[in-house]
Amino acid sequence: MKIDRYFEEAKGVGILATADKSGNVNAAVYGRPHFFGEDTVAFIAAERLTHANLLSNPHAVYLFKEADKYEGKRLYLTKIREEKDSPLIDEIRRKKYKEVEGKYNAGPKYLIYFKLDKVLPLIGE
Repeated sequence: MKIDRYFEEAKGVGILATADKSGNVNAAVYGRPHFFGEDTVAFIAAERLTHANLLSNPHAVYLFKEADKYEGKRLYLTKIREEKDSPLIDEIRRKKYKEVEGKYNAGPKYLIYFKLDKVLPLIGE
């Protein structure tokens, strides 16, 4: 199964881990990646620690755990570019959460594009 199709069908939770230039690590809950071709993915980010880390260190890992299983994927990523307040953000957002809509709309949003360096299973390899 192609990786983009996997993420269209899989249900679970994802964590995007980043580090600043000094190696201080941050991990945050993120939705599934948006695919642009076979080796480019994007995530929508607010102006918070994840975004700040990616300004000084372009490397990240996205860990996805499927619901009720110990299966999933690890995506090793390198940031290639970003778009601030891109109109594409509203088009590609999968879900809208009414309870956090006010928080979501506050401040700038970034569509951050990554090169997909490597894909590994959640456990092993």
